[in-house]
Amino acid sequence: MRLLVFSDSHGTPYYFRQALLMHKEADRIIYLGDGERDLDFLTYEINGRPVTAVKGNCDFLSSLPENEMLIIGGKRILCTHGYLEKVKYGEAYLISKAQSLKADAVLYGHTHKQTSGYEDGLYIMNPGSIAEGYYGMVDIIDSGIVTLTCRVER
Repeated sequence: MRLLVFSDSHGTPYYFRQALLMHKEADRIIYLGDGERDLDFLTYEINGRPVTAVKGNCDFLSSLPENEMLIIGGKRILCTHGYLEKVKYGEAYLISKAQSLKADAVLYGHTHKQTSGYEDGLYIMNPGSIAEGYYGMVDIIDSGIVTLTCRVER
C-alpha cells in the first residue's frame, strides 16, 4: 500500500498536481492541512483514490478533524497538521502523543521542513510544503513501513 503525503499547499496547487500525476500507482492520498480548498481543484488528478485530510491552522472554518488515526495493513498511522502539538518548538509532544495512541507512524506538517526519521519504534515524517515542491511517500509492506521524502522537479 502506497500513501502519498502532502501538506501546506497554501492555495498553490501546481506542484501538488504534478506529484499526483507522477504517482498514479499510489493507493491513498493524505493531506496534512493548510490548503484544504486545493483538494477541490485536484479531483481529476486524485482520480477516485481515497483521501484522508486533516485541518491545518490556516484552514479557517474547516470541518475537517484535527487528527486522524488510520489503520492500514495492521499499522497505526497518526495524521495531524502539528500546530496543536507545537512542532515548531520540537517533536517531543508529537512523539509522546503518537506513542500514547500506540501509533506505528506519525505524519505531520506545519513547519514546511521536510524530515523523516525513526525514534523509539515510531516512524516520524513531515513531507514539507508541497507549495515548494516537497512531499512524501509511505509504503506499508509485509515487513513494515518505509518512508520516503520526495521533491517535484522544477
